[in-house]
Amino acid sequence: MRRADLEEIIRRATEVSRQGEVIIIGSQAILGTWDADELPERATLSREADVVPVRDDARGLVAQMIDVAIGEWSEFDRAHGFYGQGVSLATAVLPAGWEERIVRVEPDGPGGAAGLCLDPLDLCAAKLVRGEPKDMDFVGALVDAALIDPIVLATRVAMLPTTHRAIAAKRAGAFTAG
Repeated sequence: MRRADLEEIIRRATEVSRQGEVIIIGSQAILGTWDADELPERATLSREADVVPVRDDARGLVAQMIDVAIGEWSEFDRAHGFYGQGVSLATAVLPAGWEERIVRVEPDGPGGAAGLCLDPLDLCAAKLVRGEPKDMDFVGALVDAALIDPIVLATRVAMLPTTHRAIAAKRAGAFTAG
């Protein structure tokens, strides 16, 4: 995925949700900070961006509307070759204060649609909580490219909820060993 693809997802998701902003929490939130040309290929392989509506009801109906309109196998996906998956914020475990560190992406400038992308360190901390091979590869690619400092990442991991901190810290240790 490229930054322009993420911007198109943001435009459509805000249109579908009838909200001026959406939150981008998946790996492609990294495109809020760096363009694909600045990133290792392993960090931009996904053709999906996880999109959280800023406001949703308890059943997640707005996220479902986004998923139907621009999700996998939708007409949008078939036309563009990438898609936005409507999800709940509860799908990510994030460090305290993440809201103050978001990276704002405004495809059409101020006053238009906005994507609130996770800060790269918050994103990597959340990936360490998940710990799936693709998540570890994503974090490893950013560390290998010197875009993420593993020592600084460890400080962000320390800001995770206590129930998730130990496992994420252990996984982060793989990037500081050696």
